[in-house]
Amino acid sequence: MPTELRLDPAPSTDPPKPEAPALEVEHLTVSYGPKPALLDVTLSVRHGQLVGIIGPNGAGKSTFIKAVLGFVPSDFGSVRVLGTPAREAKGKVAYVPQRGSVDWDFPISVREVVMMGRYGRIPFWRDPGPEDREAVSYALETVRMSEFADRQIGQLSGGQQQRVFMARALAQAGQILLLDEPFAGVDAATERALLDVLRRAKQDGRTLLVVHHDLVSAGEYFDELILLKQRLVAYGPPEHVLREDLLTEVYEGKLKAFSVLRARDAAGYEG
Repeated sequence: MPTELRLDPAPSTDPPKPEAPALEVEHLTVSYGPKPALLDVTLSVRHGQLVGIIGPNGAGKSTFIKAVLGFVPSDFGSVRVLGTPAREAKGKVAYVPQRGSVDWDFPISVREVVMMGRYGRIPFWRDPGPEDREAVSYALETVRMSEFADRQIGQLSGGQQQRVFMARALAQAGQILLLDEPFAGVDAATERALLDVLRRAKQDGRTLLVVHHDLVSAGEYFDELILLKQRLVAYGPPEHVLREDLLTEVYEGKLKAFSVLRARDAAGYEG
């Protein structure tokens, strides 16, 4: 059995201060041409948290993730990862994209996809070594996809494909994982399996930010929630964010989820 995967085996010449948040965003503003996507978002995420990002379509959830990664430029503001500017945090942040953004017909195996997570740690002049192969095996075992390691990625179900990309993120050994709609389009059993992987990653010491669309399960799954509608509307424990007044304002009307949330509150539900 592979040994436990280290979070950050690469030496660091500038280690973060112990008190530095996992992620610190200040006045982040992003626009696409004349259209604002994020406006003056400021928040700080503590280490070891499983954080959900919720909000209506077009609220800036995916843009927030991409801005943290540097995939889209910001008009204003700053992002710090583990106490250092995000642009200097290469290898410390891993990303799981939406399934719809991936070419599933590309002729590549599951093992090769997961090995891509190691490329940032492998010098261009050498092939993957024993530590890289061990990291890949550990990641596949963690998401329970070891038996599919030699399967072409397009031959898998949607849920299996999602687990492979989570394995790639784990193999990268980043301390922060950013996931864009990992539960979209999967069945209930697969969703539970993916949630188990997220919780195991949290137990290993990682910090996770997850774009999520279902308000009912958001109250169960996450330690804290970020509610966006271009601006930061609320951030904190689910019971402080999943309030009817806030959600009615953000979603511009009554939501079907309210009746479920009320019933759970009345029953003394604890997520």
